[in-house]
This record gives sequence, structure tokens and C-alpha cells, in this order.
Amino acid sequence: MISRRRFLGGATGMWLVFRPGPTSAQEGAFLRPEQSPRQLFPGATEVQARTVPVTDELRQRIRAVLGRLPSYWELEYQIFTVKRDQTLLGFVVIVEEIGKHRPITFAAGINTDASVHDLAVLAYREAYGGEVREGRFLKQYQGKTLAAPLMPYRDIKNISGATLSVEATGRAARKAIAVLRATGDLP
Repeated sequence: MISRRRFLGGATGMWLVFRPGPTSAQEGAFLRPEQSPRQLFPGATEVQARTVPVTDELRQRIRAVLGRLPSYWELEYQIFTVKRDQTLLGFVVIVEEIGKHRPITFAAGINTDASVHDLAVLAYREAYGGEVREGRFLKQYQGKTLAAPLMPYRDIKNISGATLSVEATGRAARKAIAVLRATGDLP
């Protein structure tokens, strides 16, 4: 790590050390993918993880479900199957969508009826708009399906100064449902 020193002088002879850090207090990694199933489905007793490589065929199926291209194509999808005892609770899909300039990594908990159970931001890489991580914002996605627009000023309350991050959150929820339908996990 490169640091710069500055002598403040005076009787104390103090030095200040400046070290580069994150460009914003909003940036950061907040949750690891393997932690997300139990965060989003707290009653889970069993979690099975798998990685699905993205092929051209899978991309075509995802695009067909979405009706458009996503803003970002992953190389693979991490999908967690979540159960309570023998009962299937749902799935958690790790997806990324572009915020203003960089991808935001989401964990999307999806119910067996293809509705959003809950969302979490795993990594945020923008200088502004990190409020999309807050539970009070993410709560409004619960129960939403692909039939919902998931757009600010329509069915989602916007966050001032974070419109692109809010849009990315809606796209991530929709993409997670599309991935599960394209892989055959959901009808």
C-alpha cells in the first residue's frame, strides 16, 4: 500500500499518514455468496450449492424469459437450493447487474412460486447509491414476480441519487427468476 506522509511541524513534530482506501464509504463486500442462503432464508436446515456454467443456449433461454438482454452476463451462476427439513423453501441465485458504471453483486432469494422472497447486496462498487443495501428498501421487492415492472416510480420507491442502482436491483431480481426458469428449477 502506498502512503503519503505530511509533516505538520510545530512543537509536537507530528506526521500525518495518508493511505489510499475505498473511494467511498458506500463501496464494499458485505456478504459472501455461501452465507446468503441462510441470511435470506433464516429457517433453512439444508442448503445445496451448485454452479451452472453459462452457455449460449442458457443465455438464449434467459433472454427469452426476460424479453430483453440483461446489462451484464456472468460466466456462471451460483444457485443454492434451500430446504427446511425435506420441504423446498426456494432458491438463492447470485447475479450481477450494472449500476451506474460497475456491477453490483446480488443474492436473490426466490420462492418456489417464482416470486421474490428477499434480496441482499453482496458487493457494491459505486460511489453513490449504496442505500439499495438497506432492508427497508429491499423489503419492497418481496412477493414481486416477473409480471411486476420492478422499476422506480412504478412499483418501486426510488432512492434520490440512486436511480441507476435501484433499476439494477429490479433487473437483478428479474434475472434471478429468469435463470431459475431457464435452468428448469422453476416452471
